[in-house]
Amino acid sequence: MSVRQTARHLRAAPFVDALPAPLAFRAEALEPDTLYPLHRHDWGEFIYAYSGVIEVQMADRHLMAPPLSGLWLPGGVAHTGLNRMACVHSSFYVARELCGGLPSQACAVAVSALARALLDHLRALGGHLPREDAHGRALQVLLDEVRAAPVVGSYLPGSEDPLLAPVLRALEADPADRRGVAELARLVHASERTLLRRAQQELGMPLAEWRQRLRIVRALPALRSGGKVQAVALELGYASASSFITAFRRHMGVTPQTWRAGGG
Repeated sequence: MSVRQTARHLRAAPFVDALPAPLAFRAEALEPDTLYPLHRHDWGEFIYAYSGVIEVQMADRHLMAPPLSGLWLPGGVAHTGLNRMACVHSSFYVARELCGGLPSQACAVAVSALARALLDHLRALGGHLPREDAHGRALQVLLDEVRAAPVVGSYLPGSEDPLLAPVLRALEADPADRRGVAELARLVHASERTLLRRAQQELGMPLAEWRQRLRIVRALPALRSGGKVQAVALELGYASASSFITAFRRHMGVTPQTWRAGGG
C-alpha cells in the first residue's frame, strides 16, 4: 500500500513558482499521517523536526530524520514528505543562487547546537518571517551552519530490496520484536550470512545497529508525550531501563530524561 493511500491528511507545498525571499522559513505542527504529495521546486530546502520524525521519499532513496539531524534537499529533486506520528517541523528554503557549498544530493546532516538554537528562535517568531534585517541575519547564520554541517546520510535508511524490505517492515511493525537474525532470515528464505550482508550493503550499517536506531526513533514521541523511561524501554523490547538509557545516550548524546527536558 502506498504512502498516499495510508495518508489521512494532505498538504500542498507552500511555494510553487517562487520564494517570497532568497531565504525563507516556515514552521508548523502536523497531524499523524500527513502527506505532502510528490512535488519539486527550483530552490533548496532544509527540513528539521522539533518533535516526531520527518520522512522524505524520492525515486531512489528514503530519508528519515529524528530531531538530532535535518534533511537537505537540493533544488530540482522530486520528493514526497510525510510523518507517521504527530510532529512539529520547519522548512528553511534557500534560493538556488545561494546553494553554493551545500550538498549536491539529498541527504541527512547533523544539526549543531547553534543551529538548533537558531531553529528554536525562528520558530518562536512564528509562521512566515517578515523580512526584517534581524530575521535576515538569523537566516544567514542558519545557512552558514547548514553549509558547515557534516553529512550523515540518513539516520534510519530504508530499502526496497526484495530480500531485506520484508524484514525491515516486520521490525517497523513491532520494534520490540526480539527474534534473532536466524529467525528473521527464515522470513525471507535466506541464510543469516546473506541477510547480514544485504543489510550492510543496502543500509550502510549492521542490521543490529539499524534495529537500535529504529527503537530510538520510536522512543522519541513516547518520551515527548510523557511516557516513563522504564515503560518506554519495556515497550520497545529492552530488557531494562538501564540498557535503554545506555543505548539512548550513545545515539543522542544525552539521557532520555535530559532529552525530554529539552537538553538534547
